[in-house]
Amino acid sequence: MAQTLLVTGGAGYIGSHVANLFANRGYDVVVVDNLIYNQKPPKINCKFYKEDICCKKSISKIFESEKIDAVAHLAALIEVGESISKPQIFYKTNLAGTINLLDCMLEHNVNKIIFSSTCAIYGEPESVPMDENHAKNPASPYAKSKLSIEYILEDYARAYGLKHVILRYFNVAGASPEIGLGENHIPETHLIPRLIRAIKNGDVCQIFGSDYATPDGTCVRDYLHVKDVAKAHIPALKYLNDNGAPTALNLGTGNGFSVREIIFALEQLMNLKAKISIQPRRCGDTPILVCDGKKSKQVLGWEPTNSSLKNILQSAVEWEKQKALNL
Repeated sequence: MAQTLLVTGGAGYIGSHVANLFANRGYDVVVVDNLIYNQKPPKINCKFYKEDICCKKSISKIFESEKIDAVAHLAALIEVGESISKPQIFYKTNLAGTINLLDCMLEHNVNKIIFSSTCAIYGEPESVPMDENHAKNPASPYAKSKLSIEYILEDYARAYGLKHVILRYFNVAGASPEIGLGENHIPETHLIPRLIRAIKNGDVCQIFGSDYATPDGTCVRDYLHVKDVAKAHIPALKYLNDNGAPTALNLGTGNGFSVREIIFALEQLMNLKAKISIQPRRCGDTPILVCDGKKSKQVLGWEPTNSSLKNILQSAVEWEKQKALNL
């Protein structure tokens, strides 16, 4: 019999890709999402529950109704700036909501979880590229909430035998326009879709900080195609099924691109000139985040295959065109 996977946040940008991939691989998929960003329920063959992980009673009913074998936990608030101005709702949703989920798992004898974490837990880089042993100094409530959940998972593993794989994403980008999936945040805070829209509409592209200790003064990030992120969840679940020990793994390419490099690449791709405005640094931003992903290859056999910058940007541009046409 196929395993049943619960995907929290499964109507979101990354979660929808994860749910879609597992459904296509023959798993029974159950999605829970509160749809607070006006997302649409998944169009895949799955059971969908419009619920919030902050309501334990509602989540418990899902576990009572479905025979869940494992969980991919992607539900979270993610906007760094908002987490600084509104830490209460971030800790309530990300931390308290996760504890609700974990307690429901324990109560229903579900002991396998893949958790979506972030490279933001590392904070200011002490060395680049950053491996999993890098010091953890999160600079925002968002990142602190993710690191706190990692500690909770470690404690639950020791006390209750909870099996887990923590996936620390670097900067997820790109889209899958061929299956109607891509970024659709309201408001949109991620760099690449914001730049695409600004360049297309002749609006100003804002750069937050141009005096960082990087080659051109702008922040450098390791961009990973969302398809590759989703793909990592398949061997992660196999690893748990094979009784792999609890582990945390970076997901990235090992290549960093600055904000200015992204703008230049989009100008070339779209054959349009960007209007640039330099703004002050944002609180919580770090100069450079680049992944050392050797461990994920060793443990999962995972490597990114869709994450060239050209592929990421082309798919993102195509997705924005598709959205503009309401396809």
